[in-house]
Amino acid sequence: MKKPYKATNKINYAKEAPTHFYDGNLAIPLVDMTSYQKMQIVRNGVSKAYLTKLKEETSLDYDALAQALSVTRSTLINKKGEQKFNDHISEGIIAVAEIYSFGYEVFEDKRKFNQWMFTANQALSGAAPFDLMDNQFGREEIRNLIGRIAYGVYS
Repeated sequence: MKKPYKATNKINYAKEAPTHFYDGNLAIPLVDMTSYQKMQIVRNGVSKAYLTKLKEETSLDYDALAQALSVTRSTLINKKGEQKFNDHISEGIIAVAEIYSFGYEVFEDKRKFNQWMFTANQALSGAAPFDLMDNQFGREEIRNLIGRIAYGVYS
């Protein structure tokens, strides 16, 4: 259930959980954020430091992230510290983080969700969910599938 809160102009990622962001003092899972809040994050740019924390949280390596974001591995590696990615890459990073945020919430076990993302699934014509992460339509399919799991629909 979403908690009411007062929006601020400054949204920062929660360093201890990169699938959450702080709006003021309140940590909000990406999956519960408004489109406007996510748009603010993308327009401000996502930093390499955030990507590094997300990489650690999700157990993804640079090759997998590059595949999901449809960029080269070196594009992700060459940024340093607080350097920010462009809007296109930032949007992709937030989209990946949002799916992981939703999955962690539904599965209630990060390890199991991380494993599920790389396991072939009949509901996806035998593809592993992560294989569909490279574009918006694939991410929508994954989000829908996680939603069906949340409601107990056999998937």
